[in-house]
Amino acid sequence: MDISGKTALVLGAAKGIGKEIGMALAEAGATVVFTCFDWPEESALLRQEVAAMAGNHLVCTVDLRDPQQVERLFATIRDLTPTLDILINNIERGGMPVVHGPYVPEQWDLEMETTLKAKWWVFRHALPLLKASGDAAVVTLSSIAGLVGRSGPAALIFNDGYAAANRAVSAFTETWAREGAPEVRVNELMLGIFETRHGEKTRGWSLLSEAERRALTDHTLLKRTGRIAEIVKAVLFLIRDADYMTGSVIRIDGGYPLGGEAVPPLPKGVV
Repeated sequence: MDISGKTALVLGAAKGIGKEIGMALAEAGATVVFTCFDWPEESALLRQEVAAMAGNHLVCTVDLRDPQQVERLFATIRDLTPTLDILINNIERGGMPVVHGPYVPEQWDLEMETTLKAKWWVFRHALPLLKASGDAAVVTLSSIAGLVGRSGPAALIFNDGYAAANRAVSAFTETWAREGAPEVRVNELMLGIFETRHGEKTRGWSLLSEAERRALTDHTLLKRTGRIAEIVKAVLFLIRDADYMTGSVIRIDGGYPLGGEAVPPLPKGVV
């Protein structure tokens, strides 16, 4: 897909990963609708930056947990364009146990409403506009928490509800790929530990001890956390170059799920 001239909706774009993806799409020539909600200072800065950009980009404040607000968001989008070409389904609640402690009912609700249900509501409203495009791409961001859960060194940064919700996202990916075909490609980018997502630039990372942080990077085959630019490259690949890919889950995690243990040499055997 040639991104230039397309219309894109990027969720969770006030800062970090969502913002950088949205900016990259705008730089590639797309008209971008950015959403934000609960980061007032970052959202204000985003509005200033978007206002200074060329093009008819839009910043919408919306609580994506609320189906009525999602419906109003798409009414705004339909006023802007009759079709939607790109959806970046980037909305989650990464409730790190080291920050939030043990579960209370409200924490469970936040995990399910953001990481899981909000994505579903958005896709339901987006699908007719994506279909109308005739050649659209959806990239849903998820987490390797759906694979590793609360195990090993990640047990302090992935909680039970977050892990369960992210495992369910992959089921959505397969269903949405069936529903979208053949006009809409739907793929999932499963993220490991990145600088602004469980990593160095988050509140939770600073609460870990040096030994706990080192255990996380030692368990990662590439021995470091990821960078936002690496996510942006993967997203652009899925949109621009993966024309025959749909319903797929791509991991970009430095090899964390494989563990950092060395592979021993083959033994001599007894025969």
